[in-house]
Amino acid sequence: MKFKGSSVYEEKDFLANYLQRRNRTDSPNNSIEKPMIYELLGAFENKQILDLGCGDAQFGKELLHAGARRYHGVEGSKGMEKLAAQNLEGLDACLTLATMESFDYPKESYDIVASRLAIHYLPTVEEVFQNIHRTLKPLGKFVFSVQHPLTTSTFESKKSGGKRSNWIVDDYFMEGEREEPWIDKLVVKHHRTIESYFTALTKAGFLVTGLQEGMPKRQHFEDETEYARRKRIPIILAFGCIKQ
Repeated sequence: MKFKGSSVYEEKDFLANYLQRRNRTDSPNNSIEKPMIYELLGAFENKQILDLGCGDAQFGKELLHAGARRYHGVEGSKGMEKLAAQNLEGLDACLTLATMESFDYPKESYDIVASRLAIHYLPTVEEVFQNIHRTLKPLGKFVFSVQHPLTTSTFESKKSGGKRSNWIVDDYFMEGEREEPWIDKLVVKHHRTIESYFTALTKAGFLVTGLQEGMPKRQHFEDETEYARRKRIPIILAFGCIKQ
């Protein structure tokens, strides 16, 4: 059985294993992706923030404690949305149980739209990018991360199991659906090139002001071996954009 979108997070065993892996200090989420997102975000104090595919909304909790004015999380998984509600209890925040595609984007309502490691689940991005552009205030910021296209081009390397020491890159320009073996499940993600992301963003009306490929920094790792391994290939791609 293969899982599309956020449906895999409804599997209790998967969700528990995912959270355990994600919360490790040296996990790519914490050691690579998180520093990139905060750097691209810049100042967010007193800003209204929309987080698409918010997961457990730990990100929203951090933003609010650090000075964000209001946080709105959108999540397609009931299991994740339940965790998000617990994390945001008592804070100036709201949650919507919806997918990025089905969410009703209010016009010019947010200063910042963020999405962390979720957009690679979308079969297409053009309409969602247009909706994000519409929901941002003038000169609003859109920051998002995805799995790097070098790793989504093919998941042949993962079939051996365990920590990889070599990566296969193939079919890079053949965009579309990929099936990734992930935490004992088969999860569908969608591969597109860096050029395709850039083109879709500019067509939606964004000015791309930042692009990062997740060069690891030593201070974010406890383990020297893991730090050395993560320097071999980019695994996260992130964009910072401004509404024109």
